[in-house]
Amino acid sequence: MKRIGLDVGSTTVKIVALDEDNKIAYRKYQRHYSDIKKTLAEVLGECVAFLSETGKEAAPPTVHIAVTGSGGINAAKWLDIPFVQEVSAGAVAVEKLIPETDVAIELGGEDAKIIFFGSGLEERMNGTCAGGTGAFIDQMATLLNVTVPELDKLALLHEKIYPIASRCGVFAKSDIQPILNQGGRREDIAASIFQAVVDQTVTGLTQGRELTGKLVFLGGPLTFLMGLRERFIQTLSLDEDHAVFPENAECFAAIGAAMCADMNKMRPFDEILRMLEDAADDVAGESTIEPLFSSPEEYAEFCARHASAVPEAVDADTYSGDAYLGVDAGSTTTKLVLITKEGGILYSFYSGNKGNPVSIILEQLKTIYERFGGRVSIKGSAVTGYGEELIKNAFNLDTGIV
Repeated sequence: MKRIGLDVGSTTVKIVALDEDNKIAYRKYQRHYSDIKKTLAEVLGECVAFLSETGKEAAPPTVHIAVTGSGGINAAKWLDIPFVQEVSAGAVAVEKLIPETDVAIELGGEDAKIIFFGSGLEERMNGTCAGGTGAFIDQMATLLNVTVPELDKLALLHEKIYPIASRCGVFAKSDIQPILNQGGRREDIAASIFQAVVDQTVTGLTQGRELTGKLVFLGGPLTFLMGLRERFIQTLSLDEDHAVFPENAECFAAIGAAMCADMNKMRPFDEILRMLEDAADDVAGESTIEPLFSSPEEYAEFCARHASAVPEAVDADTYSGDAYLGVDAGSTTTKLVLITKEGGILYSFYSGNKGNPVSIILEQLKTIYERFGGRVSIKGSAVTGYGEELIKNAFNLDTGIV
């Protein structure tokens, strides 16, 4: 007999198959990139193939199955299987596998949870905002122009921590961009991002209750990011006996769902797969908005209309005379344009600033001087954006504009 647990989260799908002794016979953790039905079909198909092969069965096995997670209710409807609330599923797994746990902390793709065990179970969850979750970390890595694993490696080399907001990505960018513009080390910023996640989790979910005893850390971010683990351990002053990072921590909710599955009737696996295929084909009942364009011709007309709304074309290779420079030093991108008095564009540039807008603008100014030489005289210059003051002072531009 096998018990299957599915955890359909905001960014990932997890599947676990347990034997009678709660040992994992099969597991898979996979990002779904918002295509949940396709990802479910893939992970279920791979699971049934594995169980059929290892069980030496000619047909797909019959199983107990349950689903949990923020996307689990829809999956339960598609597959006609029971749904288990995700905090409850995680609590079941922790109580059975690590019974001495005092507190469990789980960070997901777009939510965070804390479960207090002991004298009565107390569960707290933030599911209304992605601040301080995996999605927040993804966004901050993009801001620094690195992958999440690269962000993690940087954090492990930090020397200092900056105060950074984590409740909202916009606030975090507002804190990070000035640090970047002032030459702050990426290693320190990376660690500060993880520290912001810790602060958000501790202050937002504990609500004054102390985190004491044995703490178990769950979820994908806390499984794969060593720098994030380090910030939790140091912030909460934990030793090895009180900070537990269990094996398969990213799948504990799926494990809990599997443990709850045997309360339900057994189902042929091929029937579940067939229902998923039918759900994938049935999109007629889904609520959709009207398309922006009703035909290719309407879209072509839109493109032509907008393409015509541009400044007058100028032959930059032959032009000589006065010009004006404008710079937009944004939070993530740098834009630069050189125009004639009438507004014709002589030169334009748009690029991610990679955390160092000064060097990017310096290279662009060199390119402009090399290309136009003595043919053009820059009569005025202005800058706007997040890096307004920095760029104005670095290059002695005439003015800064909000």
